[in-house]
Amino acid sequence: MEGVRAEVGSLESSLLQIVQEHQRRSICIREKTDKAKKDALQTAIRVSELLVETVNGQVEATFINEKRIELEIHALVSTIMRYKKQTDQWLAASHALNTVIKVLYPH
Repeated sequence: MEGVRAEVGSLESSLLQIVQEHQRRSICIREKTDKAKKDALQTAIRVSELLVETVNGQVEATFINEKRIELEIHALVSTIMRYKKQTDQWLAASHALNTVIKVLYPH
């Protein structure tokens, strides 16, 4: 009977060791998994930040280009209006000159 009890005790001890080893490994795997999740999350956040910075930089550059184009359009409109005024003056002067010539030299 003593031998059977010793064997059962040894078996219980072995099973207890196996369970404890399993729990230790499970905890270790859980910790590694948690760390990997945290690292992945931090990496995803950093990638997201870099993407936002890149897009913001491109949006800012686009906005600056839009303002430059608007200024150039304004300058071109001013130039066109000045040329239109000059053209109208030339047309009026040539019409007046034609009228004077017709009066001075009728056919």
